[in-house]
Amino acid sequence: MNDKEPYAFLGEGLLPAGFNLAMIEYTLAPAARLDEIVREVRSAVAWVIDYAKELAGDPARVFVSGHSAGGHLTAMAMTDTRVAGGIAISGIYDLEPIRLNYLNDKLRLDAAEANRNSPLRHLPSSAAPLVVTVGLGELPELVRQSEEFADAWRRRGLRGSYLPVARHDHFSILEELARPNGAILAALKELALTP
Repeated sequence: MNDKEPYAFLGEGLLPAGFNLAMIEYTLAPAARLDEIVREVRSAVAWVIDYAKELAGDPARVFVSGHSAGGHLTAMAMTDTRVAGGIAISGIYDLEPIRLNYLNDKLRLDAAEANRNSPLRHLPSSAAPLVVTVGLGELPELVRQSEEFADAWRRRGLRGSYLPVARHDHFSILEELARPNGAILAALKELALTP
């Protein structure tokens, strides 16, 4: 339901730390089905990589991150082998619970589409490192799914970690990416140092 502009504050931590920031939007449900939303995000990530040099960036050092629905979409974008790493923040990684509750009124997921777009059910065979993070003051389902997805990612033999952040809820957790000494920004800096 949000445009990208209110999230410009994320640049307050990222830009001084030496990161460029590209914020993308996608067509929202119900105007687009989830298959189309995932395609749009993957296409946008590919575009950023393809044009990184023209934007004063390094195409080999493009990291993806998203919050809430964007956490889910970050996990879906990790299938692009050119992505250098990712940070999924407060996402849902198995969409079956969404399909079975009121949130599906807008998404209109059927069982096949929920399965197809559940990163937990389709872990890649290889991928860049992924940090899965969640505020411990969030809904128990978000905490559970984040921990479960991070564990499944590592059990698959993929590089990554689970970063639970105390004293944060679904909205305040973004402060940890925007603050120069934030825990999520520190995790991103560490990812950027990973060969």
